Amino acid sequence: MKRPNSENVSDTGLTLDRRSLLKIGGLTAATVGVLAMGSAAAEAAASETWDKTFPKSDKVDHQKVSFYNKLGIMLVADLYVPKNADRSARHPAIVVGHPYGGVKEQTSGLYAQTLAERGFVTIAHDASYNGESGGQPHFTASAEAFVEDFNAAVDYLGTHSFVDRQRIGLLGVCGSGGFGLAAAEIDPRIKAVATVSMYDIGQGQRQGLAAELDNAAVKKQLREIADQRWAEVDGAPRMMAVGTPEVLTENSHPIEREFFDYYRTPRGQHPRSTTTMARTSNAPMTLFWSFPRLSWISPRPVLFITGDQAHSKIFSEQAYAAASEPKELYVVPGAGHVDLYDRTNLIPWAKLQSFYDQHLA
Repeated sequence: MKRPNSENVSDTGLTLDRRSLLKIGGLTAATVGVLAMGSAAAEAAASETWDKTFPKSDKVDHQKVSFYNKLGIMLVADLYVPKNADRSARHPAIVVGHPYGGVKEQTSGLYAQTLAERGFVTIAHDASYNGESGGQPHFTASAEAFVEDFNAAVDYLGTHSFVDRQRIGLLGVCGSGGFGLAAAEIDPRIKAVATVSMYDIGQGQRQGLAAELDNAAVKKQLREIADQRWAEVDGAPRMMAVGTPEVLTENSHPIEREFFDYYRTPRGQHPRSTTTMARTSNAPMTLFWSFPRLSWISPRPVLFITGDQAHSKIFSEQAYAAASEPKELYVVPGAGHVDLYDRTNLIPWAKLQSFYDQHLA
């Protein structure tokens, strides 16, 4: 394929660009007490209340489901099936992952439901330690678990007689784009991969948007996290890394404003989406690298979708450069990073459908 057209950040010693991205990625910390977990997984599986940030479609059957990943964590997910689907036949299916700190009731659910309207069986899950899924303590970031969640969702889809095991694809938005790529690298059952506004959270933790890795800054950060671990061993409350600010000020960075407009307003706000992770999670997350192994996905196709105004575009460009054919970088004119979360007039639905139609045929 061809390429077309309440800890002070100032104390970290990072550049402004890096500082801004790490704020969103979860490195701006504020001590808040231990956060309570959401609804119990069993309760969630039984509930059919529509609690999404997008309207329910009358063209799709929706069911809340649950299943375990290989780490023993129960995942809660939404399964979407086209109403007109012949359940005696086998159909292509897509696993959809939510942004880092998001939940299935937001962006990933919108994508899953819309792709189901277009003929695919889809599933949108809450990542381990987040949303209605299990994992203790909650609001913990684990690259291993987030990658395994995708593989477990493939397992689950394959248990349904109306899903064709040979035609399962993956779609990752924002942070789940990076974790989804890693899942596809190690799981050849995933036949086609697309990412939207992709973030490599590992790189975001290490260097943000900076072109080069600042080893001194990373070591300083790891030292601070190690000190926080001792503090928590000695009884201090968990320190949480707040991804999206609760309030804006005149000094708020444009990236903060972009995320605030989604996560902190009726546009995309959901009570289970805190965009907050344990500060100590950030140390192991710095070890997450997926781009060096992107060639493992080939000859399965990869589609990277990004906005031409997106601050995160660099991640899709880097991934595109590292991936092997067949691959495509699709740039949406006039779109920023968060625009592609829910701006249905900007999301390239036809492009996604044609990609999956072609490669899950």
